[in-house]
Amino acid sequence: MCMHHRFDPMRTTVELPDEIRARLLEMAARRGERGFSGIVQEALKRYLAEEERRRERAQAARSVLGSLDEREAEALADSVRRLRDRWR
Repeated sequence: MCMHHRFDPMRTTVELPDEIRARLLEMAARRGERGFSGIVQEALKRYLAEEERRRERAQAARSVLGSLDEREAEALADSVRRLRDRWR
């Protein structure tokens, strides 16, 4: 059982285009923060949570593979097309 519960930040290097770095610094300044580490952490947490939700939705969809009637299958396909159009 892991007794390590506190947050120990780890430094790492991430290469960012100048434009993104400038935007992050502007955002941090508006929030009253010295740097943009907090913003990057927040963005990564959101990204990872969304990826987990996507994985769970895909797994749920695979679990019902072959169990939809034609109308349900077409409704699902329409939904997927709409989602994909929004991603672009």
